[in-house]
Amino acid sequence: MAFIILGVTGSIAAYKAADLCSRLVKSGHDVHCVCTAKACEFITPLTLQTISRNRVFTSFDDEKNEWIPPHISMTDKAALLVVAPATANTIAHMAYGFAHDILGAVYLATQSPILICPAMNTRMWTHPATQHNKRILASRPNHYILGPASEGVLACGARGAGKLVPVDTIVQAIQDILDGHSPTQCI
Repeated sequence: MAFIILGVTGSIAAYKAADLCSRLVKSGHDVHCVCTAKACEFITPLTLQTISRNRVFTSFDDEKNEWIPPHISMTDKAALLVVAPATANTIAHMAYGFAHDILGAVYLATQSPILICPAMNTRMWTHPATQHNKRILASRPNHYILGPASEGVLACGARGAGKLVPVDTIVQAIQDILDGHSPTQCI
C-alpha cells in the first residue's frame, strides 16, 4: 500500500492520531509519524512508534545519525502527508513556509499531496488570520483541508466549529486522495 507521513501537532485532539495511525496500518499502509514538541505533551512518541512500527521523529536531533536527513528521505517515498490534528500555529507556519521544527521541514520537502485536518478553539478557527492562512494553503496545488467539524463541544467547553473531524472521515479522505480523487468534504 502507500507510504504515509502522519504529522501530529499540539492539540488536545492529538490523542486521536493513535486511532488514525492504527487504522492506516491495519489497512496495510506504511505510516511514519512526525510530531511537534507540543504534540508530545498530548501523545507519546512511543505510542505512535508501537502502533506504526516505525521510528517517530520529534526534532531535528532525531536526524543526526542519518546520511540523508529523514525530512528528505521520508518525503522522497511519501504518497501523502497528513497533518492531523493541525493547530492554528502549524497552519500559519505552513502558510508562510517556516521550517523551525521537523514537521515544517517535512512539509516544505513534500512533493506529494497534503491533507490538513484543523483542530482548535472556535475563536482561533474563525479568527481572520487563521482563515487567511487556510485560504493560502487551500490555494496551493495538491493541498486539501478537511474540517474542522462545523459544530461540537470542544475540550475547553466552548461550542462551535473547531473539532477534529471524525477519524473515519479522515481515513475516507486519505483513501480518496490515494485513489486519485479529490475528497468531497475538503476545500
